[in-house]
Parts: sequence; C-alpha cells; structure tokens
Amino acid sequence: MSDYYELLGVTRDASADEIKSAYRRLARELHPDANPDDATAHDRFKEVSQAYETLSDPEKRQRYDTFGAAGVGGAGGANSNDFFGGGIGDIFETFFGAGFGSSGGAPRGQMRGSDAEAVLDLTFEEAVFGAEKEVSLRLPVMCATCDGSGAADGSAPTRCTTCGGSGEVRRVRQSILGQMVTSGPCNACRGLGTVIESPCHDCRGEGRITDERIELVNVPAGIDHGQTLRSTGRGGAAPRGGPAGDLYLHARVRPHDRFERDGVDIHTELHVPMTQAALGAQCDVVTLDGTEEVSVQAGTQTGAVTRLKGRGVPHTNGRGRGDLHVHIVVDTPLQLSADAEALLRKLADERGETVNEPSSGLFGRIKSAFS
Repeated sequence: MSDYYELLGVTRDASADEIKSAYRRLARELHPDANPDDATAHDRFKEVSQAYETLSDPEKRQRYDTFGAAGVGGAGGANSNDFFGGGIGDIFETFFGAGFGSSGGAPRGQMRGSDAEAVLDLTFEEAVFGAEKEVSLRLPVMCATCDGSGAADGSAPTRCTTCGGSGEVRRVRQSILGQMVTSGPCNACRGLGTVIESPCHDCRGEGRITDERIELVNVPAGIDHGQTLRSTGRGGAAPRGGPAGDLYLHARVRPHDRFERDGVDIHTELHVPMTQAALGAQCDVVTLDGTEEVSVQAGTQTGAVTRLKGRGVPHTNGRGRGDLHVHIVVDTPLQLSADAEALLRKLADERGETVNEPSSGLFGRIKSAFS
C-alpha cells in the first residue's frame, strides 16, 4: 500500500481539518455508488478509507509516523473474517490440516526468511534528536555464488515430480463423515515446488549462508527506551530467494547525568546560591540545545520550577517538541568567611531570627560550656 499521506494527497504536517477535507473529496470521487463498475476505484476507496482512519486518530497517526503501517497493525485492509491476523481458512487448517479448502494445485509460494532481533544502543541525545546508526548482525544472507537460487552454476531448480510443482501433497482418508481430503507440504521439496539437482557448493542448495552483516538504521527523533523499530525485509534471507524476514530493533537508551525524560518533556536541576535565590538573578542553565539564561525571581525557594517551552523531546509526528522543566535547588553555603558570617548574623538580627553563637576556638567553647 502507498504512503497514507500520498493516498490522501496531503503533506506530512497537514492539519486534522486538511486531512478530513481531502478524505471527503476523495470519498465522493471514489465511492462504489459513484463507480459501480470500476474495480480500481473500489480498491482505492478502501485504501483511502484506511488512510483516513489512521491519520484522523492522533494516537494512530503518531504510531504510523514512527513505525509506518506496521505500527498500526500492518498494511491495513484486513479481511473482516480474519481472527487474530489469520483468515477463516487458518481456523479450518488448524483442525483439518494445511491446505484445507485451497484452490487446488496452486503453489504454496516461497518460504519466508526468519525475523531477526537486535538491541539498538543509543545515547540520550541520539534518542531525542534521531541518528544514523550501524547495527552488526549475524544472520542468513543470500548466497552470492548462486544469487539465492540454490543451484550450481549452469543449472537451475526443476519442478518437483512428487507434488507437480504445487508444493502440496493431497491425502484422502476415511472418517465417520465419509472421505476427507487434506493437504500438507510436500516432503520431497519442503513445500517449495522445486528441487535442486545440482546444488550450489557454497550454500548446498539453500540459496543462503550465515554471515556478518552491517545494517544502517535511521533512528527517528523522539524514540524512547524500550520501543521497537521494525524494518520490513531486512531480517534473515529465505531459502532459494524467498522474501526475507523483518528486523526488529529494541531501543536501549543510556541514562543522562543531567537530564531525565518523561514522555516528551525533560527535567533538570539548576543549583543557585542562597543570595541569588533571595535577591533574584539571571542564571545560565544547560539545555540539549546549548546554554540558555533563565530568570530566578527574588524569594525563589527550592522546588520552584521554570519551564522552557520547546526544549524537550520532538513529537514523533514531527509537530514541535516537549518542554524542559528546570527545578530550582537553593544551595546553602558550607563555609563562610568572617565578613560573610558577620553579614549573615546582621541579617538574622534584623529579621529577629535566633541563630547559634559563633565558635571562637577552644577557649570560646570552654567559656560557653560554663556560661
């Protein structure tokens, strides 16, 4: 299926009203009632409806923008008779064997390659802003010697004589209901419909070998720890040139020593001296975009929060960013000079606050003990 935005004829940053307007226009143009004999229009109407159903829902749209059609349950257009992703034929197949109710004689099709999984290690900044990463994988890849056919140079796979190339073998058995015809994979060709008379010496007829492979992955901005990226067709190679499996990359984001993420928002601490908190000041705070100045109001207490809009994590739908929440921590000085202590004592006296007497060495402590 084409890209949902292209189907509706809108840009990826289109508003909800623009998407609705585009859908209504196309729905009137492609509706089956307006095109009773046009099968192509019927198919396009279904695709447009699926696209609108996804993009009109903010949550589905966000998943689609991040993971594609896989993020919203596959390519769409699923048959209404499907259960848990399988057709009604799968239900019969479970009880009566593979191939029940099949068209008869049609090839089973090429085997699909296995899916692959890997951990995608990211720094905090890479997860926030996106990155291009290399992932090293060891998995089945297409044999370069035979180009995935499995056959030696100068030869080719031949039609299986056991199943006639269908990949299936039908069996008739008696039951209390009478004769029952079932079918299953052909053992001679493993359901492929072809056999290799002269196997390739490198892959031994498999059409694939296990090898190291480097995948270049474009990590979308805003991905979070624990999320999974799916890359269609980049998993293990299938036997004899069949479709490759999918690659699943599980994001593992390293914690940051300064920032903490909460959805699309980021939190950080700003330590300010007691004097600046009491009198107010302009202080520098480190953000992911560089150092910025924030205003600390006079009388600011520990726990006060200043918000910097648009300095958080990008939304996965590409529309703006979250905020940076700066938590103020007022620092009390641990060591004071004699002059600074005198000033603080004068301040405490003016405010009527009782404080400890100053320490004046050993003699002063002995005098205080007897007073």
